[in-house]
Amino acid sequence: MAERKHFKGITADAFVSDADKWALDKLKKLPLMPQLVSKFYEYGIDRWMYALNMSMSVRCGPTQYGSLYGIFKESCSILDMPEPELYITNNPFPNAWAGGVERPYVTLRSSIVNNLTDEQLYHLVGHELGHIKAEHVLYFSVGAVLIPLLDLLGRRTLGWSDLATQALILAFYEWSRQAEFSADRAGLLVSQDLNTSIDAMIRLTAGTTRFDEELSRDAYMEQARTYQDGVDQIGKALIWIFVGKEWTHPMPVHRAQQLERWHASGAFDRIMVGNYERMPKEKAG
Repeated sequence: MAERKHFKGITADAFVSDADKWALDKLKKLPLMPQLVSKFYEYGIDRWMYALNMSMSVRCGPTQYGSLYGIFKESCSILDMPEPELYITNNPFPNAWAGGVERPYVTLRSSIVNNLTDEQLYHLVGHELGHIKAEHVLYFSVGAVLIPLLDLLGRRTLGWSDLATQALILAFYEWSRQAEFSADRAGLLVSQDLNTSIDAMIRLTAGTTRFDEELSRDAYMEQARTYQDGVDQIGKALIWIFVGKEWTHPMPVHRAQQLERWHASGAFDRIMVGNYERMPKEKAG
């Protein structure tokens, strides 16, 4: 691939969706959320999560998994952001995540690294860096630890009503799904090729098999369009009510089509030619 463009001074507003902003604003305004954030800091949960991740993973750097670290380092430069810590951990189930409010980090499972090509890893790493740059990590961390605990212990034991707690839980999951669309855009900004990003999404959906050479990007995108256009609104509502409302991630086919639509809107091309939201000059670094 040709040399990637680096977006000097770019802010998260360049790729964070309006739906993400709206959902997060709604979540922040719910009465229980400030209390949960306060408890998160009071109990030092961020430090616990950081220590646990570090104890179960290998930190990457110039002398440790140098090729993977090189992809990561360049991805940070593309998005013009401070370099978080990068870790890799052994696990057969592909996944990756961003964490650390005070000391940000990205952790990749070994299986996800094996499933993706180097070019596709740029999308994956860019996606996780997008979460950090968009400041999603605090609310992801609060949601990952305290919201399930709140649901498990019972609402009345903490003096909160069932209705208020359920509203918080559903608002968190709705924002979490919207945040993934924003991070997918960051992944595309780093990969800088829609086909590469879509291929990475397909690999994350289907995994890798000995029939990988038979994979069809066009067929997958047609599948995505069929789902969006072929399932009636009542059907989609029922899917959401019965199974979807507590998913932290959107359906893979929906993510692929939303990224395709953002690319087709011209927003990606505008950023590529330098037309994007920038930090004030005195803050850019």
